[in-house]
Amino acid sequence: MVGLIKRTHGIQSFSVRCLILTVSDTRTNTTDKSGQLIETFLGESNHEVIDRMVIPDEMAVIRQHILDGCRNPDVDVILTTGGTGISHRDVTIETGAAIIEKELTGFGELFRMLSYTEDIGSSAMLSRAIAGSHKQRAIFAMPGSSGAVKLAMNKLILPELNHVVHEIKKDV
Repeated sequence: MVGLIKRTHGIQSFSVRCLILTVSDTRTNTTDKSGQLIETFLGESNHEVIDRMVIPDEMAVIRQHILDGCRNPDVDVILTTGGTGISHRDVTIETGAAIIEKELTGFGELFRMLSYTEDIGSSAMLSRAIAGSHKQRAIFAMPGSSGAVKLAMNKLILPELNHVVHEIKKDV
């Protein structure tokens, strides 16, 4: 946690160091619009992107990259996008759930509520999202569409990112 900025929620804001993982069998760094959006939103909010990569939708690969991020002392938050659907290839949620030590159940609930009311109606029930912590790192998994990323980042993640990281690290 570096670079003090301002106060939110009674907490002094700071630059959060983030790892962005796009889970996709078809996208590349060039065609990864959602990962690019996350990077842009983080930069506009004075947060630092440590790395951004596209990884295949395979449980072992996703697990390894999330755990590597959790072991990296330069990473405070892992943000994943993609691989959250209900097809047999979509395993980001199951992988993240097995890693997360403390789940922020409200993230998925609020994401679906906002998706329903602001964007996609009843198909919001197909939207899977999860957040929590592992070894003093915050993990957020959101769907891969640009609209889902905009919604999650602007309405849920960015307004609470400093607060979440502060709470995870305050007793360490």
